[in-house]
Amino acid sequence: MNKLDVLALAAHPDDTELCCSGTLAKLVQQDLSVGVIDFTQGEKGTRGTPEQRLREAQEASEILGLEIRENLGLPDTKIANNRESQKKIIQKIRAYRPDICLTSAPYDRHPDHGNASRLQIDALFYSGLQKIETLDEDQQPQDSWRPSHILHYMQDHPFEADFVFDISDTMDLKIEAIRAFKSQFYSGDASDKEGPKTYISTANFFENIKARARHYGHLAGVKYGEPFKYHQGPTPVDSFDFLLNTDPVR
Repeated sequence: MNKLDVLALAAHPDDTELCCSGTLAKLVQQDLSVGVIDFTQGEKGTRGTPEQRLREAQEASEILGLEIRENLGLPDTKIANNRESQKKIIQKIRAYRPDICLTSAPYDRHPDHGNASRLQIDALFYSGLQKIETLDEDQQPQDSWRPSHILHYMQDHPFEADFVFDISDTMDLKIEAIRAFKSQFYSGDASDKEGPKTYISTANFFENIKARARHYGHLAGVKYGEPFKYHQGPTPVDSFDFLLNTDPVR
């Protein structure tokens, strides 16, 4: 398996599209290797089927230019922070050796998001302990690996962001990737009438996604932005290049 620069972890297919896909798309455009691992197939979702969600996730991945998209098959609505689940994540972390991991919000409206976040954080730490043993696809022992940086992306509930990633150039790709999940979100066509109305299937919810990106973009002095919280901050820096490379409008 090829090493990834950035790996995003998510409780459900479409979590990353909603929360950080503009960032993922821009990182791909910057020639970084980027991937996503979904924990569940979203099988308990009111609309759509697991098979649809997997197809939609693949379509969204192609839109964003992801190098890998995998699904661990953990049980939807029953995400448990136990050693069995931790090892499934540890195997992937050690296989792809990401320098940066994007993780679920620390707490949120959907219980799976907070539960997934705690599972992710623990697994990322334990992945650095060699005496927790895992095997690769060839049944060979894996070396330990711990990412250098862990960032939480914002989900339904807001938090105080440590920084905002400028997605002004990739907002259209974010919208296109979200719309790939036709079984879940408002699209303005006949598919919106398939299945019962839900919290996330309305036009208002879709407008809220765009409004949040505009809001955080405004706070950061850009057109559109995605907010992140650095896990166990403060954020380490060794130069001001990241400041010199931006020109926010204040």
